[in-house]
Amino acid sequence: MPGHRTKGFCASAVALVLCALAAGCGDSGESVGGGKAVLRYTWWGNPDRAERTEQAVALFEKQHPDISVQTSFSGYDAYKQKLAVQASGGDAPDVMQLDYRQIDQYASGGVLLDLAKQRAVLRTSEIDSGLLATGRVDGVQYAIPQGRGTETVVYDVKAWKDSGVPLPRAGWTWDDWAEAVRALRDRTGKPGATDPGQSEDAFEVWLRGRGKALYTKSGGLGFTADDLAEWWTFTDTLRRAGVVSPAEQTTQLDGSVENTPLGRGKAVSDTNWDAPSSGYLAIVPTGIALAPMPSDSDGTPGQYFKPSMFLGVSAHTGHAKEAAQLVDFLLNDQEAAKILGATRGIPVNETVRKETAPLLKDFDRTVADYQASLEGKLKDPPQAPPSGDNALQTTFQRDYDQVSYARMSPREAAENYVTEAKAELRS
Repeated sequence: MPGHRTKGFCASAVALVLCALAAGCGDSGESVGGGKAVLRYTWWGNPDRAERTEQAVALFEKQHPDISVQTSFSGYDAYKQKLAVQASGGDAPDVMQLDYRQIDQYASGGVLLDLAKQRAVLRTSEIDSGLLATGRVDGVQYAIPQGRGTETVVYDVKAWKDSGVPLPRAGWTWDDWAEAVRALRDRTGKPGATDPGQSEDAFEVWLRGRGKALYTKSGGLGFTADDLAEWWTFTDTLRRAGVVSPAEQTTQLDGSVENTPLGRGKAVSDTNWDAPSSGYLAIVPTGIALAPMPSDSDGTPGQYFKPSMFLGVSAHTGHAKEAAQLVDFLLNDQEAAKILGATRGIPVNETVRKETAPLLKDFDRTVADYQASLEGKLKDPPQAPPSGDNALQTTFQRDYDQVSYARMSPREAAENYVTEAKAELRS
């Protein structure tokens, strides 16, 4: 869920379709000898997440000897393709990991189960009500957030401290941020930050600080061309002055931290999501730190605790109760939480979060401490975005590229984006 969305390794959609036809990939609702219910559980992630998840699933099976869980995972892009193929064929896994931007699409397509029907075994009372609501579509709870994250200004600690520029602080504004990155450029000789103009996530933080949103509750566009033109004028002015990264660098962003200006040693800071920022540890040898996103001039924060991912259950599962038991276990079991750590973000169960926080180590602890510093200071997250947002993220970056290369003015690009966005959201 990053500002530069982290992407994993891939498996082809063709191979995944063939897998679905193979004997080991059976249909939802499958049972084996002895009457065991067999659940298919899939997710995206890296090998570390997979190893921890397998350990947690083994514990679940030990606690529920009447249930067997078949697991699979892949990189994010491959996972999206795989799930789309399975869902369109009526063969979605019993339990599936979902992204914020998939919920509306799959809920409206009849893929997901109404989880309120399983409230006898699936407990949600320990989840913040605002966070829980992000898994609802038209008032129906189709998905449950599994972890939470939030945006951050991640920075090279040594470079920033050595510059003498005051360190980021709680409550700083976008004007404070611009002044700081300008001073960093002057004192370090390189841009103070990645140009945030290309990031729909950064724009959303800026927009929310002004009391607006990317989308209305009915799924329409929540801002005007004037709003976007103002944002892009702000970032374009900084880019033209060399204060933030040039077009040649920001157009190379591919979702990995390695290809960000900060990751390549070409900038002092970046805006990203907190958990994926761990990737900087291996490539910024002098260390990194996390700071809050800037607020509006009146102090209104725009950042929020975003569900890092969700769990959903197939509407066609033959084992709805058992699938809900697995979801409940992954969310609410303290031993499972100890195994999973912050691999999917900080736990959403408030009791589990408090119990496991002291056990977290290294960057997991950094993220937990960062989030704890923001408790009670942020507004509720927005509802899940409409399905058209997937395409609009690409459109957003493409149109800002035109601004970066001076092929369009911020006003022209903003009007172009708003026209395309309204058409996409109507389709």
